[in-house]
Amino acid sequence: MDDNRRLPLVYVRGFAGGTSGINKAVDDPFYGFNEGSVHVRVGAHNQPRFHQFESPLLRLLREEGYELLVKGNQETYLAEHAEIPANSIWVHRFYDRSATTWGGEPQEYVLEHAAADLLDLIDRLREKSGAPAVILVAHSMGGLICRCLLQKVLPDLGRDADCVAKFFTYGTPHGGITFDIGGGWMERARDALGIQGADIFGPRRMYEYLTPKADLDPDGPPKGWDARVMPQGPGKLPIERVFCLVGTDPADYDVALGMSSAAVGPHSDGLVQIERAYVPGAHRSFVHRSHSGRYGMVNSEEGYQNLRRFLFGDTRIEASLVDYRLPDDDDLVWQAEATLSVRGLPVVMHEQLAAHWCPIQLDAAKDGPGASVSLATTFLNSGLRQSTDEPMRFMLDLRLISLRERHGILSFRDHLEQSADFADTLVIDVGTPQAGPGIWAAWNSEIEGAIRDHRVAGAPRSDEDPAPGRWVAHIKLPETTARLVGGDARIRLVATPWT
Repeated sequence: MDDNRRLPLVYVRGFAGGTSGINKAVDDPFYGFNEGSVHVRVGAHNQPRFHQFESPLLRLLREEGYELLVKGNQETYLAEHAEIPANSIWVHRFYDRSATTWGGEPQEYVLEHAAADLLDLIDRLREKSGAPAVILVAHSMGGLICRCLLQKVLPDLGRDADCVAKFFTYGTPHGGITFDIGGGWMERARDALGIQGADIFGPRRMYEYLTPKADLDPDGPPKGWDARVMPQGPGKLPIERVFCLVGTDPADYDVALGMSSAAVGPHSDGLVQIERAYVPGAHRSFVHRSHSGRYGMVNSEEGYQNLRRFLFGDTRIEASLVDYRLPDDDDLVWQAEATLSVRGLPVVMHEQLAAHWCPIQLDAAKDGPGASVSLATTFLNSGLRQSTDEPMRFMLDLRLISLRERHGILSFRDHLEQSADFADTLVIDVGTPQAGPGIWAAWNSEIEGAIRDHRVAGAPRSDEDPAPGRWVAHIKLPETTARLVGGDARIRLVATPWT
């Protein structure tokens, strides 16, 4: 695959609702990808600091050298130019034909038609740019349009998914939209009435547009069908080329005067529940952002930094807690919390906390080796370092928490709220293609002074995997954790090249 910096990037927006929402959407030249935000951070003397995020569109133009090509509109530019640069951004304006503001007779919005039109755009971009594939970046329902393309439109045409190199989603309801209230009647009414086309978030319609014609059962989805699953195999987009950004902040989602977030529940981004916002097996990060709005994930620094590194990074890091063994106590429930920060950024890249309804559940190991659970995956870009002679640094903050249950009821007799049985930060440095591969790691509790002053010394940890292009290191947890998770518990770090 060519350098991803030279691949066209296609943005696919989310659900607009009925006619008024569609009319509002088409009035935006870039369907919302140009929206930025401002927010405050607490600085010296507890004073708030203004922080301006320009928008993912402007940041990609400025920081990654992309071009935005418009002549009256992007369709006209594309029609009038035999050749276009590959490093260009395009907006799939699938709602235009359904708006009433243009005059004429608006067409009914159909998700499958939007997916077919997306393929037409992709084919034209590839032909005129010479790029082998495109990158798809989608918000909310836009991710379902892209999945319809990948899982139905292309297979129905007998084509492979090699026209797509990478696929990034912000807050896409990969598993549909459900509600915490109503006992299921709200979903049934939505799917039966199809008000403003919202039935596309129900299982029957999702099954229709996510299933190739050859495999479609006219009686509907089979028992156990999971809308989140993207089939794998020859001709499919590899799951490792998919990234799902999951929002965990419903409080800032003020659509319908807050009634949406109240109906969907607290374990959501205000519209999409956390467990339904990702594809199993795909890379994902959890950020404390809402589905959209002034504190939404698309117009956020957290969203952009995850997007940028997934698209253009050169090293993938996977961190897992392995070989842990929990105490033999059936009344104890164990959870882990993990946050991941990259040096030089003003935001947290990944954040799984109990307070955000997304802790990592720790299950006891079955017979055999100790248990293993993924803590985080991140992407690093050696070209973004402040100095070329330093490794790439990120930090993994880990907390282990136990809760006691008796007969299914939490016991608070010896409980200390928001306290952890273990809490420490692993400071990780990763070698670069220029300086040579390698992994250095140290627990913060073992570092003297400020972390910013910590410098790696000596040789990196021994590579425990003989396979070329893959570096593996295991870091033992501090001795104080032996009674909690056993003396063999370790953090496993796996570094691989990423293109």
